[in-house]
Amino acid sequence: MMKRFSAAVVAATLGFFALGAPTSVQADQPYWQCVTFARMLSGINIFGDAWTWWNQAVDKFRTGRAPETGSVLVFQPHGAMSRGHVAVVSDILTDRVIRVTHANWGGSRGRVEENVTVVDVSSEGDWSRVKVWYNPIRDLGTTVYPTYGFIYKEAGGALNAGTRAAQAGASGAQ
Repeated sequence: MMKRFSAAVVAATLGFFALGAPTSVQADQPYWQCVTFARMLSGINIFGDAWTWWNQAVDKFRTGRAPETGSVLVFQPHGAMSRGHVAVVSDILTDRVIRVTHANWGGSRGRVEENVTVVDVSSEGDWSRVKVWYNPIRDLGTTVYPTYGFIYKEAGGALNAGTRAAQAGASGAQ
């Protein structure tokens, strides 16, 4: 019963938010790769294939399983998406529905799509499995994509703790 209720809430939410369907920026735009675009938009300076971002971020940035505006959602390699994917969170609509802005996805090869709906379909509500709006069918796509989680722009906890310890040591030595 709870699953049906949850599914109904997600469906109603999507119906409401479909009014603001994603837009594709097309006018004289360069061919964008998702990593180049996500790095530029988020300010998170990680390089390499999208699937490598998660491991690179662990010691440099805060990471987690909850979306925050401006964070980067990192998709695991899956099917034809052999290099993963990254998308920047542009809006949080509910605890299980967000919008992202990303490049080079699906029917918009090399283009930027703004405010694309992404739904958490994981059984735990931890954003480990998502569905992404697919504009050509004007609905969520049928594929469930595994994700690593979100990378936040702030430095990671270990890095912050190390910086604070170094600063405390330096001020105590004076």
